[in-house]
Amino acid sequence: MTFTLQIGDQAPEFALPATDGKTYRLSDFNEAKVLVVFFSCNHCPFVTGSDEATRQTAEQFASQGVQFVAINSNSVNTYPEDSFDHMVERMSTHRFPWLYLHDQSQQVALAYGALRTPHFYVFDAARKLVYTGRGVDNPRDASQITVNDLENALREHLAGEPITTPMTNPIGCNVKWDGQDAHWMPPEACDLV
Repeated sequence: MTFTLQIGDQAPEFALPATDGKTYRLSDFNEAKVLVVFFSCNHCPFVTGSDEATRQTAEQFASQGVQFVAINSNSVNTYPEDSFDHMVERMSTHRFPWLYLHDQSQQVALAYGALRTPHFYVFDAARKLVYTGRGVDNPRDASQITVNDLENALREHLAGEPITTPMTNPIGCNVKWDGQDAHWMPPEACDLV
């Protein structure tokens, strides 16, 4: 059994609090033609380096029924900067065009098989996985981006075409698992990176 979701898998359910004070479930996004769930955090240089590229992609496809939802699953015990209060502050400062949910138990990260921040999952209208992996090829330095895999996948999917590259390795910091060293990853995930 693989650690991360595979193409064609159903989106796992969740019920998580967001920085806007509400709790969201997968069913709250039923109206979206495409749902992009991505694992993010407050501090990772690969997240902060590609935030604006992700913003541009989210804004570009919003009118076509694509909704973005970010989830922070990092343990505050492992990395204090990833606290919920810092999440609220980050959204207030940057006003990203997505909801920012907190997975304190890390159960959602495990259900999706989140490997890194950022790690993107694109689900179709039936909430089947059609793309997973990186957003861009150089998330740490936006000036060096040459390929936007997320944008390519969304464009092809919305055009009714097969996605040329449906799975890539996410590039970023590993998820900070509670009670583990900051660089630890589940053993079953280690053959994927």
